[in-house]
Amino acid sequence: MATQDGIDSTQFIIINDGDGYRESAFYVNGWNSYWLRMESVWSSSRSKVSEMLKRGSQMGLTVCRTWAFSDGHGPDALQVSPGVFNERVFKGLDYVIVEARRNRIRLILSLVNNLVAFGGKTQYVKWAKEAGVNVSSSDDSFFSNPVIKDYFKAYIKAVVKRKNSLSGVRYSEEPAIFAWELMNEPRCSSSSSAPAFSILSRIISFSLVLYDGGVAWIAGMAASIKSLDKRHVVTVGLEGFYGLNTTNKSEVNPGIWAASLGSDFIPNSAISNINVASVHAYPDSWIPHGDLEERTSYLSDWVDSHISDGDIALRKPVLFTELLVGGVDGYIDDFSFVPQDYPSTYKLIKQQSCRLQSISAKSKRQRKPQQNDPCFDQL
Repeated sequence: MATQDGIDSTQFIIINDGDGYRESAFYVNGWNSYWLRMESVWSSSRSKVSEMLKRGSQMGLTVCRTWAFSDGHGPDALQVSPGVFNERVFKGLDYVIVEARRNRIRLILSLVNNLVAFGGKTQYVKWAKEAGVNVSSSDDSFFSNPVIKDYFKAYIKAVVKRKNSLSGVRYSEEPAIFAWELMNEPRCSSSSSAPAFSILSRIISFSLVLYDGGVAWIAGMAASIKSLDKRHVVTVGLEGFYGLNTTNKSEVNPGIWAASLGSDFIPNSAISNINVASVHAYPDSWIPHGDLEERTSYLSDWVDSHISDGDIALRKPVLFTELLVGGVDGYIDDFSFVPQDYPSTYKLIKQQSCRLQSISAKSKRQRKPQQNDPCFDQL
């Protein structure tokens, strides 16, 4: 990945496709703060958002992944019904983007949740049922029902073409946005909807099984974004599991259960409008009975396999957008990290982040960090 004409918070990240831009490498080194929009809604908690982005920048981090959705009812809901938005909550997202740019942080904005938290696909299916639409009993009809797909496409358009109330810049023209993520951890495990999710065919016990492994829905939504915004990177939001069709990779999955979740990393990521592949890793959760050595070995194989896929099968960058272990609970979700509570971990993250910054600077023959730079004392 690269920025046009050097790394700077006003430049877009692009994928190097030989189009002649004068480019500089961009090293993605980031974290997740899903809650930024929530805390930006209220003036009393906005300082927490500003401080988080400032701290990330001071640690040498470059990208933050956060939610650009909240579907349903309640004071913090962004989309209260299909195509109807709470402007006060939207202004909270405006604030997140402005603060990210001010702190030279770029954002991965996720557009919907596979899980029920913050509404997710469950809420879209509920809206369709309330409108009298004939949908299946499974929430996975989110991926196949044409009315629900239109709901989501309308949401995409509302977000991508929004004009920021604070900066006046449309989201589609905002360089502080690094990428649009279609969905957080898409899964489509129900047999009735699996065909909506990749077009793969496989003979099993002499029967032809046709199932869509995500390609149809992903291709449609990625195309919808690109029709509105050709400048930003698009990623899926996958966990990285290999599906039933990718038999040569089945041993890399954390268990046989992972192949039956209706996602398949390689075909789902190979779609032309998907610019960057995404992977998650939860060794403590996925290998619950393994010891430290077993989990470490699994994680190493998981990372190596997906990097190889990116280099050989996909020819695309691969981002590990969630890479977490249990044992820390700063935001009461068991996976958070609070710098002041873990100074040694903070120091290690900052050192590694600043090393990446140093590599980036050397590759472009940029100046060394000055005394007021976050990484001055680390290099």
